[in-house]
Amino acid sequence: MAFEKIIAQLPYEHPFLFVDEIIDVNEKGIQGSCTYSNDHEFYKGHFKNNPVTPGVILTETMAQIGLVSFGIYLLSASGDALDEIQIALTSSEMDFFQPVFPDEKVVVKSEKEYFRFNKLKCKVEMFNLNGELVCRGKIAGMIAPKST
Repeated sequence: MAFEKIIAQLPYEHPFLFVDEIIDVNEKGIQGSCTYSNDHEFYKGHFKNNPVTPGVILTETMAQIGLVSFGIYLLSASGDALDEIQIALTSSEMDFFQPVFPDEKVVVKSEKEYFRFNKLKCKVEMFNLNGELVCRGKIAGMIAPKST
């Protein structure tokens, strides 16, 4: 499946799409990137005069790349038709180590722990362009083709 097709299948759009590109994907994992534009609304209040990307946005980015994009790839590889998908985040556990500032690009790496009965669980890591670990954790969700 072409990387652009994976992104086109995502059920998000601007301003809530946090996947700029898929760098690599295979049956074991996925890598993708996102740059947080300084014009995002969340920077106006987080924090006053010192904008920092909220942890919930970092977690969402890891979910969009490391879980949903990866799930789309895995479902497609299994032969499922993907006109639309259903998604439910079931758990996340994150540790944060570095701040992410406006206009900063990050890379997400996700490694599959398991994918069965449409439940996907992955180990995820986010790095800045200096190669520093921004955050890491585990994320799981239910991803399935939408039944008609």
